[in-house]
Amino acid sequence: MRDFLEKAKQSSRVVATLSTAIKNQTLLQFATALEDNSFFIIEENLKDMKLARELNLSSAMQDRLYLNDKRIEDMANAIRQIASQTEPVGRILDGWLTKDNLNIQKVSIPIGVIAIIYESRPNVTSDTAALCFKSGNVCVLKGGKEAENSNRAIAKIIQDVLEKNNLPREIVSLLPDSSREGVAKLIVEDKYVDLIVPRGGEALIKFITQNSSIPVIKHDKGVCHTFIDKDANASKAINIVINAKCQRPSACNSLETLLVHEDIAPYILTGLQEELSAYGTILKGCPKTLEYIKIAPLKEEDFDIEYLENILNIKVVENLNEAIEHIQKHGSGHSEAILSENYTAINRFLNEIDAACVYANASTRFTDGGEFGLGAEVGISTNKLHSRGPMGINDLTTFKYKIYGQGQVRN
Repeated sequence: MRDFLEKAKQSSRVVATLSTAIKNQTLLQFATALEDNSFFIIEENLKDMKLARELNLSSAMQDRLYLNDKRIEDMANAIRQIASQTEPVGRILDGWLTKDNLNIQKVSIPIGVIAIIYESRPNVTSDTAALCFKSGNVCVLKGGKEAENSNRAIAKIIQDVLEKNNLPREIVSLLPDSSREGVAKLIVEDKYVDLIVPRGGEALIKFITQNSSIPVIKHDKGVCHTFIDKDANASKAINIVINAKCQRPSACNSLETLLVHEDIAPYILTGLQEELSAYGTILKGCPKTLEYIKIAPLKEEDFDIEYLENILNIKVVENLNEAIEHIQKHGSGHSEAILSENYTAINRFLNEIDAACVYANASTRFTDGGEFGLGAEVGISTNKLHSRGPMGINDLTTFKYKIYGQGQVRN
């Protein structure tokens, strides 16, 4: 493990000093190589899909795992968008002259070696490799066993491009020991690794945050809510709810609990049930909800579940206060939305809800690096420091102070 990480650390000195032109040229080669080798990637992905079916993994997990030509094309285009972005390294974030006439500049620099631990989605391998490379970082990747063949194929293609450009393969590396014991060894190697980014299940996040001696930016579960206020536009609200829940239920930014103001509940719940039933959504309701529509009753613990499936909790609330209290109690700090035409209610919600992304009259499905114009993201950070929300290239930098003098000495 230490030999592997030492090579990664050494490679970080190479990638940190690459010019923008070289980085962008190499990234474009990454994208083309993925498309040129799509048959190989899909062939390896089929092995993972076969095992997923044999292990009876959930439909949500299989959807996250699956690759086809279109998804590989999307991966390549995400890399091209990352290449097109403004250089994140070497930005002068601030600058001033001191009383001693020292010229101080606060300049963005790479973090160094970033270990990213994730599950299911093989596209995370290419996204994070490209994001780290653009921001001058080395990435050590640990994907889930369910995507082992796909991840290995994608990493090999990227490493081959690095080698063709006379760059160390270790700039993008898969953790050689992907077992739980391997992860346990990794997260205490603070001499070699500068940051851990875990994204995945609750148990994985908890284990890493409790045991790591390396700084952690966690990408926790997405228990996302949408509140339909009494002053909402009903047709607009229904369309947004359908999108937030049904467009891709397996995504972390999909809607898990719908809160409905009691004044609008008699008018909107029947229409919502009708529309959602067309998408096969399984509905669970609180006692007040069951007074209006016949669906399965929910339990209190259901409010804390990230379903990642086409299942939706519905709760009727007395007012905006109750909606905010419910979200603060059960939300995971990911993405929350209010649907309303009331300016005062919207601003209260946006100001008081403690989450990475808060929406007014829009679907929570927009919490995504690509949709935010970032090309892709390492994940959706539910941390408050130092990154929050979609974590793009600028979030993969830190800074240092450059001080220019002319012979000054301190009195």
